[in-house]
Amino acid sequence: MKALVYQGEGRRSWESVPDPAIQYATDVVVRVDAVTICGTDLHILNGDVPDVAAGRVLGHEAVGTVVETGSAVTRVAVGDRVLVSCVSACGSCRYCRAAAFGQCLGGGGWILGHLIDGTQAEYVRVPFADNSTYKVPDGVSDEQMILLADILPTAYEVGVLNGRVGPADVVAVVGVGPIGLAAILTSKLFSPSHIVAIDRTESRLDAAHKLGADVLVNNGTDDPVAVIAELTGGPGADVAMEAVGTPSTFELATALVRPGGHVANIGVHGAPVTLHLETLWSRNLKVTTGLVDTYSTPTLIDLIAGGQLDTSGLITHRFALSDFEAAYDVFGRAGETGALKVLLEGLYR
Repeated sequence: MKALVYQGEGRRSWESVPDPAIQYATDVVVRVDAVTICGTDLHILNGDVPDVAAGRVLGHEAVGTVVETGSAVTRVAVGDRVLVSCVSACGSCRYCRAAAFGQCLGGGGWILGHLIDGTQAEYVRVPFADNSTYKVPDGVSDEQMILLADILPTAYEVGVLNGRVGPADVVAVVGVGPIGLAAILTSKLFSPSHIVAIDRTESRLDAAHKLGADVLVNNGTDDPVAVIAELTGGPGADVAMEAVGTPSTFELATALVRPGGHVANIGVHGAPVTLHLETLWSRNLKVTTGLVDTYSTPTLIDLIAGGQLDTSGLITHRFALSDFEAAYDVFGRAGETGALKVLLEGLYR
């Protein structure tokens, strides 16, 4: 089969690799019908995730069709359309029993496209299939479903739920790429009074407005701290979400939040960040980080199927599966191309 292979820092190639096969009784093999690229894939290519080995097939988000199952798989069958979750879960370790699947000790967690071959391929082996795939409901498209593989549960769990967004809160989202936009979309479920979108790219701020942000700040020209201080009468935002993964955006998030407020870090950081406790210690801040656990995926599927979440504005570019090089180029230059999420559709679509 063909797959997108990581060749070391800054290098990738679409090439022939061996077809995946069942290795354990809990595995399935899925034909990839739709797949996308994540900002984390760009972090890998930039060398920010050093435990990804050269030769690894990238990708951890897909929707596809089950073509083979291991003997212990009971919840999905050959022919089922399924979502492949970005997190795999053994289901029995101490963390899985607590629904902290991202920290799985039994061989799961974030492994696809990281520690084992991933989804940016014609076929993918999915471990622990009963716990790591979800049937696609009737009437839900691959395009809708694929956003539940990673960005929606990540934004919802690590941003909205960890940040404890509540009714009438002022929520600031620093960085409105795909994750930040998903955080805006899912924050609306809790009826905040204002959602402030902060970014340097006007096209992303426009997308944020369409998805529910009512205050837009271009921090290339305006001061977000001053804007939020005026909006709140001085104290700052109740919740600030960092959705970029750089030292400057994290420090901005800590400056935006009110005393007693919450900084929810969602971004993937590839460099050290300074935590300014010399000024933060007296402000009673709560700071959370996290790798998504995907415990919210069934809830989000129900919201999508019920028409309560509209994700139609998040996919901006579409490609054939064989056009991965072009898709990476467009996604990697998002500031120029206006790309949010790119969708690649397989040969059998």
